[in-house]
Amino acid sequence: MTAIEGTIVSTAMPTIIGSLHGVSLMNWVFSIYLLMTAVATPIYGKLSDIVGRKPIFILGLVLFVIGSTLCSMSNSMFTLILARAVQGIGSGAIQPLTFTIIADIYPLEKRARILGLNGSSWGIAAVIAPLLGGFIVEKLSWHWVFLINLPVGLITISLIWLFFKEEKREHDKIKIDYSGTILLVAVLLPLMLALQNIGVGSALVPLGLTLISIIAVILFIIVEKRVADPILPLNLFKNKTFVIQNVIALLVSGFLIGFEAYIPTWMQGILGLSPSMGGFAVTPSSIVWIFGSFWAGHLIKKMAPNRIIYISLFFLLISGGALILATSTSPFVYFCALAAVAGLGFGLTITTTTVTAQTVVPSENVGVATSFNTLLRTIGQSMMVSICGVVLNTALAKGAAENKKITVDMMNQLIDPQTASQLPVELLPKMRQILFSGLHNIYVASIILLIIAVAINALEIRNKRILGE
Repeated sequence: MTAIEGTIVSTAMPTIIGSLHGVSLMNWVFSIYLLMTAVATPIYGKLSDIVGRKPIFILGLVLFVIGSTLCSMSNSMFTLILARAVQGIGSGAIQPLTFTIIADIYPLEKRARILGLNGSSWGIAAVIAPLLGGFIVEKLSWHWVFLINLPVGLITISLIWLFFKEEKREHDKIKIDYSGTILLVAVLLPLMLALQNIGVGSALVPLGLTLISIIAVILFIIVEKRVADPILPLNLFKNKTFVIQNVIALLVSGFLIGFEAYIPTWMQGILGLSPSMGGFAVTPSSIVWIFGSFWAGHLIKKMAPNRIIYISLFFLLISGGALILATSTSPFVYFCALAAVAGLGFGLTITTTTVTAQTVVPSENVGVATSFNTLLRTIGQSMMVSICGVVLNTALAKGAAENKKITVDMMNQLIDPQTASQLPVELLPKMRQILFSGLHNIYVASIILLIIAVAINALEIRNKRILGE
């Protein structure tokens, strides 16, 4: 459900906008989902450590199904955004608790392989989501984009209820850290809103929101030092390996979103391919990701995490470099090849950072550690989406200003092959060159994240295997 959600909603969004007449609110359909997922993720992680995985996981699934059902019933963009908020709150439990349950069930030497198998859902989603979304919009109704979560969600809830067994946890004497929870929300919500508002209107808005988040961080640290059972134990950050691995997960996730979100734009706007073909350009990444995860499981037995990360970043730097070297005439197969190389790097990095984050913390903190890892990946994606938007919009505006016959609206038309055919033929080469310049700048910014990741990984000077010497 969560793997297919983003792609299938993106596919249906033009139809949803046409039905609900809310183009000005379109970004909030995605933003509110991301915001609520980020805010809820660490809270679910801590609650699962206190009361157990099963009840919290089922709670998240129920909220996701309810949110999906409400989305399908929406009759305006405002009600759709509210429903997406409920759906996002449920989503905050699903992926991190899936990883946490895997950590509970499987020993370390098998865990990476199982995470790779779990990751196959993303590969499957990358193939079927564009096709399924197109079929639903054309043959049925956009409402079914959300309604398909209902039967899948109910089956999943039933399977977890009947077949997932775990020991009951003693938590009568444990008090939930309400003050820490409220302050954590006060940290994350302004931060995520600041990221969403970069490049939109006045710079004072993201700066003010960031300031609020910084103040909340200071208060959060003060409170968490005093409570008996903090929502996010600060002693986790005394572990250098834990911190480094999570920061690398954040940076690579930023590169990932820039990679997957803008290659389809390149395919459609510069090469003139269909939306489906644009989506398939990144499909090799999702498929090879699985093999990268399996390889990570093999390497974890033999090597220290920081050495595995060097290998994974090597593949990502190759793919990032290939993107920078790409020209406006580079063929579709070129991008498929570099996507496959990137997929190997993504599989190695995300699996290694997840397993390491789970392993280097005390067993009672596995849930909150996994959720924190997922949270940083979400923040990394949000950060890079905002940066990419600023970089691309700046390039398009500059290109339009330098060419009086070209407007920003025309550049928007270029990205959609259906509307690109309506543009003056003599202007297409210049417009594609402007778009190419903007996308090229995005990938220059993206590869900087990888270079920073290499530098941060170098801070881990110990070469100790997490399976022991």
